[in-house]
Amino acid sequence: MDISDLRVFEAVSRHGSMNRAAQELNTVQSNVTARIRVLEEELGVSLFQRHARGVSTTPAGQRILPFVGRITKLLADARSAAQDDGEPNGALVLGSLETTTALRLSPLLSHFARTYPEVRLVVTTGTTRRLIDDVVECKLEGAFVAGPVSHPDLDQEVVFQEELVLITSRAIHAMDDLAKVLDLRTIVFQIGCSYRQRLETLLAEMGIVTAKPLEFGSLDAIISCVAAGVGIALLPKGIVAAAWQEGRIAVHELSPDRALVDTVFVRRKDGYRSSAMTALLDMMRSKSIPPSSKP
Repeated sequence: MDISDLRVFEAVSRHGSMNRAAQELNTVQSNVTARIRVLEEELGVSLFQRHARGVSTTPAGQRILPFVGRITKLLADARSAAQDDGEPNGALVLGSLETTTALRLSPLLSHFARTYPEVRLVVTTGTTRRLIDDVVECKLEGAFVAGPVSHPDLDQEVVFQEELVLITSRAIHAMDDLAKVLDLRTIVFQIGCSYRQRLETLLAEMGIVTAKPLEFGSLDAIISCVAAGVGIALLPKGIVAAAWQEGRIAVHELSPDRALVDTVFVRRKDGYRSSAMTALLDMMRSKSIPPSSKP
């Protein structure tokens, strides 16, 4: 198998279209189709099912997709190792929870960027589930997620601990009042968010039935909806401190077994640890990472 053919396969699988993959790869559709046909003949299986809307990856194709990411990452690691002279440089692609980025990472990453200006730092946000998948699939070199994490391919290291609190409108004076709210809604990030799962567990233990969750993509939107009485949310205490101090929301503290959650940094066990990654880990371990003054 040729790595270039595998990259064509990955692009087609991701887009679900030969034409869109060709546009991304700056080639013509006939070339993409021919490369896929050669790969299918070599493997002796069909990788795609053709239909009117494009293509769908077959089960066989789904099974080899993770290997494409690992092979591509291995080649990138080999290139990085050859060019890595020990002075931190090049790209460092990381992921993080949005709450962690807002509350914790700003001072660390700002200091890292000033200290190592030759490193091109890229940080994307997502849910714990999505970020773990991206690290496993070699799309990210590491990620800050809610722990604990149990995966045979990943190393994890506790970075800091957060205290989660339940936030409601000011009309709710105690958690016992939640049972009296008709059509109580939770306001959450998309499925895969560990805080969302913890909130669902907490309410279930309290015997509270909620309406369908409202999903939002930003912290500001979640806090604003809670303040307006639309629903409730579970977030780190530091994130909601400003809204609490301004009197926009009510904060309800939880018992330590429900409130405390570790944030861990995960990376592949077999991944190449570049000088940039080593520098970040050393800084992360040696520095006290204070919460940002602007959550």
